[in-house]
Amino acid sequence: MYGIVDVVYSKARRVRSLLGFKTGIDAFAAETVNEKERDKSDLHRLFYGNDGPVVHKWQHYLLVYDRYLSQYRNRPVRLLEIGVFKGGSMHLWRKYFGPEAILFGIDIDPKCAQFDGRDAQIRIGSQGDPDFLRQVVEEMGGLDVVIDDGSHVCSHQEISFNNLFPKMSPEGVYICEDMHTNYWHGWQEGGYRRHSTFIEKTKRIVDDMHADFHNRGEHEVAKASRTVLGVHYYNSMVVIEKSPQERPSHIQIGTS
Repeated sequence: MYGIVDVVYSKARRVRSLLGFKTGIDAFAAETVNEKERDKSDLHRLFYGNDGPVVHKWQHYLLVYDRYLSQYRNRPVRLLEIGVFKGGSMHLWRKYFGPEAILFGIDIDPKCAQFDGRDAQIRIGSQGDPDFLRQVVEEMGGLDVVIDDGSHVCSHQEISFNNLFPKMSPEGVYICEDMHTNYWHGWQEGGYRRHSTFIEKTKRIVDDMHADFHNRGEHEVAKASRTVLGVHYYNSMVVIEKSPQERPSHIQIGTS
């Protein structure tokens, strides 16, 4: 349940919108794109050369994607994207990863079913439904990469992570994007340093990675000290690398 501050803030944003003020992401729309930007990577070239269905991403996401996902190209990677929108993202991933990739997208909007079988398999359901998520992963035969571009509601992001991260292969990549919404009061359940936001929960995973050095407990889902290689923050995006970890050990080598 939202507090009075959340309600007032949400109503203020709607009033500003009605009065013509730019709110949310509208104020950040790119006006031009130079050739250097278009040619930064294969993913950039595919994105800016897209002549298929609409795909909507923040520009700086492309470098982050390429950094962590290029290792899966031309391999039978099992990728799940939460949020289908107009089908453009799945079209982009098919071109980027190649024909061997097992691509699934989920969305709560029944209209997205029209994209099923084009570039990926599409399933209709909520990312906040653990049973639905389990069924999709079983159908996929496992999971290597998750991209959460769904509702952007903090509790949904947490439910998705809690249920999908443990089901991922021992080495995988979990990406949650549009994290700027975690700072917005209102239906997305955000707020600056609000304890319940997903970005604050990922900060606690960083603490859990260091569980060998403190006695404050460990995140029961992530088991981060033994399963997380790194947590990487970018503007509006967090990337969690999953990889088996041994107990930390140090060594000294040399003669003096």
